Amino acid sequence: MTVILGVNDNINSAAAILSDGVLLGAVQEERLTRVKNQGGVPGMAIDDVLKAHGLTLKEIDQVALAGAYTSFGRWSREAVTRQYQHASSPWGHIKQKLKNSVVDDLYRKYRRTGRLAEYEQLKFRSERLTSLDHHMCHASAAYYGSPMSGRQLALTCDGSGDRLSATVCIGENGRLDRIAEVHESDSLGRLYAVVTFLMGMLPHEHEYKVMGLAPYVPDDERVADMARVFSDLFEFDSRNPLIWRRKRGVPSLYSATGLIQSLIYRRRFDLVAAGLQKFTEDLLVQWVSNAVRETGIHQVALSGGVFMNVKANKRILELPEVQSLFIFPSCGDETNSIGAAYLLHAQSRLAQSKPVNIDPLGPFYLGGGFTDEEVEQAIRDFRPAPKFRSWHAPDIEKLTAETIAAGHVVARAKGPMEFGARALGNRSILARPESSHVVQIINRMVKNRDFWMPFAPSVLAERAEEYYIKPKPFFSPYMIIAFDTRPESRDKFPAAQHPYDRTARPQEVTENWNPEYYRLLKYYEEFTGEGIILNTSFNLHGHPIVYRPMEALEVFHNSGLPFLALGNWWLWKDD
Repeated sequence: MTVILGVNDNINSAAAILSDGVLLGAVQEERLTRVKNQGGVPGMAIDDVLKAHGLTLKEIDQVALAGAYTSFGRWSREAVTRQYQHASSPWGHIKQKLKNSVVDDLYRKYRRTGRLAEYEQLKFRSERLTSLDHHMCHASAAYYGSPMSGRQLALTCDGSGDRLSATVCIGENGRLDRIAEVHESDSLGRLYAVVTFLMGMLPHEHEYKVMGLAPYVPDDERVADMARVFSDLFEFDSRNPLIWRRKRGVPSLYSATGLIQSLIYRRRFDLVAAGLQKFTEDLLVQWVSNAVRETGIHQVALSGGVFMNVKANKRILELPEVQSLFIFPSCGDETNSIGAAYLLHAQSRLAQSKPVNIDPLGPFYLGGGFTDEEVEQAIRDFRPAPKFRSWHAPDIEKLTAETIAAGHVVARAKGPMEFGARALGNRSILARPESSHVVQIINRMVKNRDFWMPFAPSVLAERAEEYYIKPKPFFSPYMIIAFDTRPESRDKFPAAQHPYDRTARPQEVTENWNPEYYRLLKYYEEFTGEGIILNTSFNLHGHPIVYRPMEALEVFHNSGLPFLALGNWWLWKDD
């Protein structure tokens, strides 16, 4: 048996365990430090994932580090904001000119040395550490995690990693070969992040808010004009349509904040969002179409933070030339912990002339769980004096479904924790979706989300197409793609779709992937006749999703949530 520990120590650091091609588990550092998108060496996540599977460091055969080096150290919101503020300063321009120079090589060597020293302090033996290319880790997550068979295109796109921002690879017979790459200075992800920053939001975290704002501008002509402002920055290479680049005179996107600010100055905030989103979708759709045409490969797998854009993913699926599509769930840098483990395992097998035996990705419940005894102990230990009562319920799923059906909001924490940015029922806040008013209720209680942001649905997989339209067969268990809702069904779940363009970003629930959550939905179906509910993540706005019982109790205590299903314990407030 070969056990590989995969690690992402960039933004949103995480650790994953792969044993003989089987993904055993993965945990993000933020879930343990309680700092959103925590970066740096994920010491707590490593300890947690090892403990969950009864392993020690001595039993780890290899450690796969995502990225040739890391530049963020102990990530913080303040550090990211400073970086964007200084990007167009004289020093920012100088830094861009030094990239890919001798000075840059020395900087990266310095960062690699410091990084390895941190792991040595954690008692990792240096000969077991292997650093792997950032975008190859993304591509590996997409290709090796894909359920598709045969030749595949693996496309990656993000802000930056190892000086690249996008790549095209071909995967076949377990081998992954890169055929095109886009430099970080031409980064689409960086453009989206800069606009997010200039709109007063936090880059690397709030891009989804810009995407959510975009549909509110109904004027197609104005949106097209705004999109052209952004498209005038880029062009596809006439000799190689697999890559795009900045047009002549446009500075590196890592020193272009001033230019971009001038382009959007005095433009309405919603129009800026709409134009940026349209440009992003158009460029990605053209890129995918070019890649399929140039290679003749019609199966496409995607990874990298830009593909967290569910509206762009929707348009890619709608392309007639894309026969099959797989998008690695929560495909930001946190999943490079998994991609790095996949890549190192594949390289090792290929070097031994053995077939690559990685299981396709399945349920994304990769974190630890807890027992009812641990819940009971947490309730006893909770301080200050709790404002709630508790009861051990004989059928918590039925009680939860019945309470939701009666019109109440219920938080649920049970079973292994979801990995990544999406709550998939095990660390979720649940409600009836028939009335848009419930969005205001949940925001008042706990979420405090921006007023324009939609919530998403969980739906029984066998009833999914009653509620939304799929352009072709596509299983959607990860909330990574949007669909148009069916006009005749929209009134059944307005609170779980976008209020303006009527799209939904669903989680399809099957019994074999999550039997207890599926049972809850089946009970809800018995009570209401509908197989769809509102599902949003169980956390306070700006904080990580809860992990352990004590964190669930703290959010419950400090919010307006009236009910909590914690394991098989039922908690409620007197008021």
